[in-house]
Amino acid sequence: MTSILHADRFFDPEPGTRLIAREIYESVGDLPLICPHGHVDASIFASDEPFPDPASLIVSSDHYILRMLYSQGIPMETLGVSPRDGTPVAADPRDTWRRFASNYFLFRGTPSRAWVDHVLHEIFELARPLSADTADAAYDEISEKLASREFRPRALFDRFRIEVLATTDGATDPLASHEAVRASGWQGRVIPTFRPDALFSIASSAWRSDIERLARVAGSDIRSFEAFLDAVRQRRRFFTSRGATATDHGVESPLTRRLPPTTVQDLFRKALGGTATAHDQACFGAHMLLEMAQMSTEDGLVMQLHPGSARNHNRFVHDRFGPDKGADIPLQTEYTRNLSELLNEFGNDPRFSLIVFTLDESAYSRELAPLAGHYPALRLGPAWWFHDSIEGMTRYREQTTETAG
Repeated sequence: MTSILHADRFFDPEPGTRLIAREIYESVGDLPLICPHGHVDASIFASDEPFPDPASLIVSSDHYILRMLYSQGIPMETLGVSPRDGTPVAADPRDTWRRFASNYFLFRGTPSRAWVDHVLHEIFELARPLSADTADAAYDEISEKLASREFRPRALFDRFRIEVLATTDGATDPLASHEAVRASGWQGRVIPTFRPDALFSIASSAWRSDIERLARVAGSDIRSFEAFLDAVRQRRRFFTSRGATATDHGVESPLTRRLPPTTVQDLFRKALGGTATAHDQACFGAHMLLEMAQMSTEDGLVMQLHPGSARNHNRFVHDRFGPDKGADIPLQTEYTRNLSELLNEFGNDPRFSLIVFTLDESAYSRELAPLAGHYPALRLGPAWWFHDSIEGMTRYREQTTETAG
């Protein structure tokens, strides 16, 4: 079958440039995929059950799709998103799909459109563009294919030639799904990534329960900062034993500060007593990034830093529907001063590797590229999230390679 999408649709329109682009792509297009940062749930590979209906798979689970449709006044409930209070959602998956198809024109020019078009026409091999008129036929065709073994998670993993896929997992996760994947005999390589953010959020109402969970999985009694660090080290060893090669840290600010031992111990005692403030949490988190860097020099885990997102900016949406509904907004961020202590302490250490991402494009040429162009330990992460697009990647290259190489 001939795709309705042009094979060179992402290449430059200038013929000479396009010829070079095609030549470069053909030299690498069939290589296996290495996916070092993802949010795929390992449980889908453990169970290898069929994916749900097209609306649940493509619409209601995708925060990129939800944010665009919600911005145009389409209620979340009509997109199959259930309120947190348990109020039943009457939206039929087919109705949700029809609503999506009727508004698909809204995604013109967006990376979501490029991605969904690829999925619809290259993966599911739909012969016609998605619209209100083709919605039902597309729904039926996708549903039929999702029911087949060729569209199970493991089959798609193999079809996409994925060599390794790294998930993102909370520090206290027992990694049961990863264990199940390993025990199944399937040869796909799915590895965890250590993400301890919740353990550093000492002003959060959920922090005590997170620490209690850490104590259980680490088999220790956490009553001091030293015991806390030992438990974190133990969890890092556990993740490493299950194949982890990296840590991941999602922070609003990339601030790093080494606190005196008495100060950090006092902060931890305040946290245990339930009196830590937002300012305390910021200070504690800045210190813990240095502790994580120190541990990376010891166990070899690559440290990934993802700063600059104001999570759940729309309080109404968060309160009613929960997180990850498209209401995360980029923040202005600063790196030269904020990363100074970490880079001066570890940036010259050959045992340490730090990959920094940003949502603040103004920092590319001003700070991040010069930093990455000097410190041996620092690598600049690719265009991320809002900028993970054709034009975003172009801006990234234009602002970074002259300085960072």
